[in-house]
Amino acid sequence: MERKFKALVVWLILSGKVEEALVVVADKYGVAVPRVEVGLPKRNRRKVLGCYDGRKRVIFVLDSDTLRDPFVILHEFYHHLRTASDARHRGTEKYANAFADEFIEAYRSLAVGSGK
Repeated sequence: MERKFKALVVWLILSGKVEEALVVVADKYGVAVPRVEVGLPKRNRRKVLGCYDGRKRVIFVLDSDTLRDPFVILHEFYHHLRTASDARHRGTEKYANAFADEFIEAYRSLAVGSGK
C-alpha cells in the first residue's frame, strides 16, 4: 500500500498536478501543505532547480518545467517536513535525496510491473 501511495504522488507530479500531490503527501505526514512558486528567490545565488523557505513555507522552483520534476518537488517537500516537525537540519540533503528517491523507485517499480 505504501508503494502505491508513493507511486501516486510521483504520477501526480509528472502529470502536472503538483498542488494535488502536495495535498496528498502533506495529509499523509500530518503537516500543512506548502505553497509552490515558480522562480527562485533573488537572494538564491546557487545554481539549483529548487529551494525551500521554511519561514514562508514555500517551495520555489526554477521554472515551470521543474514543477513536473518529482525529485525536486519531493526533495524540497522533505525540507518542509523537517521544518514542520522542528527537526534539526544536520545532514538533511542526504536524507532529502533518499526521501525523493524512495517515491521515484516506487513509481518505477509499479510502472515496470505494469508493462509501461
